[in-house]
Amino acid sequence: MEFLNRIDQYREEMICSLQELIAIPSVEGPAKDGAPFGVAVKQAYDYMMAKAKAEGFDTFDADGYGGHIEFGGWIFDEEGDPIGRNDEAMGILVHLDVVPPGEGWTHEPFGGEIEDGCLYGRGSKDDKGPAIMAFYAMKALKDSGFQPEKRVRLVLGLDEETGWEGMHYYLKKTAAPTFSVSPDAEFPLIHGEMGLLIFQLARKFRKYTGKGMILRSITGGNAPNMVADWAKALVRADSYDLLRALADTYRRETGRRINLKGRGKSMEILAQGVSAHGSTPEKGVNAISVLMDFLGRLDFVNHDQMDFIKFYNDKIGFELDGQSLGCGLSDSLSRPLILNVGQIQMDEEAALLTINIRYPLTCTEDQVFDGMEAVRNAYDLGLVKVEHKAPLYVPKDDPLVETLMDVYRRHSGDTESQPLIIGGGTYARAVPNAVAFGPAFPGDPETEHQAEECVPLESLFKAARIYAEAIYLLTKGPDEEEFC
Repeated sequence: MEFLNRIDQYREEMICSLQELIAIPSVEGPAKDGAPFGVAVKQAYDYMMAKAKAEGFDTFDADGYGGHIEFGGWIFDEEGDPIGRNDEAMGILVHLDVVPPGEGWTHEPFGGEIEDGCLYGRGSKDDKGPAIMAFYAMKALKDSGFQPEKRVRLVLGLDEETGWEGMHYYLKKTAAPTFSVSPDAEFPLIHGEMGLLIFQLARKFRKYTGKGMILRSITGGNAPNMVADWAKALVRADSYDLLRALADTYRRETGRRINLKGRGKSMEILAQGVSAHGSTPEKGVNAISVLMDFLGRLDFVNHDQMDFIKFYNDKIGFELDGQSLGCGLSDSLSRPLILNVGQIQMDEEAALLTINIRYPLTCTEDQVFDGMEAVRNAYDLGLVKVEHKAPLYVPKDDPLVETLMDVYRRHSGDTESQPLIIGGGTYARAVPNAVAFGPAFPGDPETEHQAEECVPLESLFKAARIYAEAIYLLTKGPDEEEFC
């Protein structure tokens, strides 16, 4: 097929475009006029929209909250002149925002460097790489002269890593695609996504006076859906000899990373962890849990702070399934509940813990919160609900799933892998008739939300070919045998 050959011809152009897009540090920032998610996110959005217009695609902008790039769907008369447009559309849902880079990089997080066949940078895999793959898949089809019977629509989301406000706004301004794929997960295909919750547990502290060690503050974590790779506490004491000795013992006994550094008359305790995606916290080391475990060995003046630290260590600690917190749910379809503590803010007056949970397909939001109620009451913890996304499930025998699986198997040679259910959340659950499809192949490094995020270039090109043929098969007319 000619459009597949064109993708091979676009290789260098695809790499260059992805490097240019990665160079824009599109972490959500303060809203400004025309840039509801910050200037950098708007720059990434403007880059893609300008690229689309230069290639002759149609575009739609929902007031800077998101938009789409589109072609096809035209209805022609007998002379071949367009007389209307098909309402049916295939959506390809991507996002241009990224999580903060975090610590631990040896490559520039926004450098787009290439080494040993991999392109490095925040967003290379999640989700700027897939956005570029899908764009060039559409370009290859369009440049080959393909005229899809259904519209092909590349939807550009701008706050997928945070609140999805942009996607909700976009869908109020235009109709949702008839069916969609979201290239923001892994191959062969994701036909189920666990329910997703972000919430906060809060505790106010009474004032305590007296002599002894004072816990001034705790901060840690970059985002709710990232395993925290750093956390730090600031303490004040008359002498720090005991603190240094306890830190030495802790490092020796646990092998975990705790460092001390003087800050004026105070001492900073820094815990270092290993970042990972919030849906797979077992692949990282949570620095917040490391810090709280160490602080639990100290004696602070404020008893309420000590009680909160005890709550954390007894009911969360390094546990990832919520059992001790009271919400350890499970079912036969998906994996047990997944819990990740993403961020913490604490001072002498209050504590705020931000938690990201993925719950099983057959369970509910109420079951999660009801399960935690006894623990919350015992430790006087307030609950702030931040975000909820219900589970997604599409049966394996759905025609969309079957078509996509056939394309994947033909291009990959992998006839064994089956559709998956994951803890991650994608835009697939924002629209009807949608699944997540790629871009990661079995065996690719899992670097999303981690330092050294990267995409193997050969996987990039192979995925673009898969997306191009999937678009072709799902949008061609019924009388079209084969497009060459």
